[in-house]
Amino acid sequence: MMLKSVTESFASMIHGLKVDHLTDGVIRRSKRMILDSLGVGFLGTGTEVFHKVTQYSKIYSSNNSSTVWGRPDFRLPPTYAAFVNGVAVHSMDFDDTWHPATHPSGAVLPVLTALSEALPQTPKYSGLDLLLAFNVGIEVQGRLMHFSKEAKDIPKRFHPPSVVGTLGSAAAASKFLGLSLTKCREALAIAVSHAGAPIANAATQTKPLHIGNAAKHGMEATFLAMLGLQGNKQILDLGSGFGAFYANYSPKALPSLGSHIWLLDQQDVAFKSFPAHLATHWVADAAAAVRKHLVFSERALLPTDHIEKIVLRIPDVQYVNRPFPDSEHEARHSFQYVACATLLDGSVTVPSFNSQQINRPQVRELLKKVELEHPPDNLPSFNTLYCEISITLKDGTTFTERSDTFYGHWRKPLSQEDLQKKFQANASKTLSRDTVERLITVIENLEDLEDCSALTTLLKGPSVQEEASQLPGMFSFPHTASPRLTNI
Repeated sequence: MMLKSVTESFASMIHGLKVDHLTDGVIRRSKRMILDSLGVGFLGTGTEVFHKVTQYSKIYSSNNSSTVWGRPDFRLPPTYAAFVNGVAVHSMDFDDTWHPATHPSGAVLPVLTALSEALPQTPKYSGLDLLLAFNVGIEVQGRLMHFSKEAKDIPKRFHPPSVVGTLGSAAAASKFLGLSLTKCREALAIAVSHAGAPIANAATQTKPLHIGNAAKHGMEATFLAMLGLQGNKQILDLGSGFGAFYANYSPKALPSLGSHIWLLDQQDVAFKSFPAHLATHWVADAAAAVRKHLVFSERALLPTDHIEKIVLRIPDVQYVNRPFPDSEHEARHSFQYVACATLLDGSVTVPSFNSQQINRPQVRELLKKVELEHPPDNLPSFNTLYCEISITLKDGTTFTERSDTFYGHWRKPLSQEDLQKKFQANASKTLSRDTVERLITVIENLEDLEDCSALTTLLKGPSVQEEASQLPGMFSFPHTASPRLTNI
């Protein structure tokens, strides 16, 4: 019997996974990812980059259209709705992070909310349909990243969501639309030719486009596969195929579905408490600890002119080494800025990245005192990195604190209560309190939702609250998932 190629094994997994394969742990973790992604997405609809991409996308129209989150009167073709909503999710670098390093949810969730609206509603897409496709999209990303040692480190060349996220989007769309095994394989092959964006565009307004493009391009690859477009049948097996993105690429065929274990069951994601690169969260944690030595009254910090120098011992991650950030995007990718903002204010929050905050004279004065050191044991991996901070005063006194794990990391996960508080704070910038609470309820019970339109109705925003009043009747216990479009 001929062994399956790697590519064939991925197509078999995408095509063959069923609702019955989902575990309670995967359902629980993925619902947390969905809630968090929607919250940061709603918050992101207020950003300048979101405004620019929505203005651009208005030139496209289609008979089929999908919701732009939080915009009740604005719809786009499904590929462009997925694009702008994906940009919103990553617009402030507030979305979830996985290991090996990527932002898994933002390339997948916008695809599924767009498709669930744009396509015929018979049979209806259920919450379980969405959860299964979402987890297939997440699983494909994780499996691909396990084929390279390079992928386990914080990236140096490509931004991972632009690579694996594009294939995760194609996998999720293929599953949601019920593509045949052959067309699942073609969608992956086409998606590889849409993948990739350089890390040099980190800390700019272009970085959020990496997530939006991954969502859009994966969906486009799926539509093209449905129309019969063909690609290389061994695209994931070849160094000149998907292996072009990663050094030391060593792919292996996946095990049969009978022994399938979800990566999300084995490796949780990290949720951020403030909108900046994940590595800066160790810095904020250590800086908050050392700040306690510098407070001389109830809240007041020792005058900054008493500080001689600040040393950060962190991994060597060049694109997060920004001594004097000039924009919100640079500040979100600056070890130095996050350390100084935490020392001055006690914590880092959403407004910490406003230009007025970045350009405060006290911040600029402190930034001049920051030095970086890269201990050889502090490797650039989200699973092992640490931050040690030492502050030396003018009188020679030195205080040192270290963070090995921050609250929100997979080793110290956010409580469900705190995750909901984050969602409430983010989504309430766009939605009414009533809609925010209804969304929490829908996501909490997503596996029992009979019709995804109950979710997408709420995503539109304020003017559709009356339609959402029908929500209680949208749930069913127990639920049986329907087969979908299996003849494609």
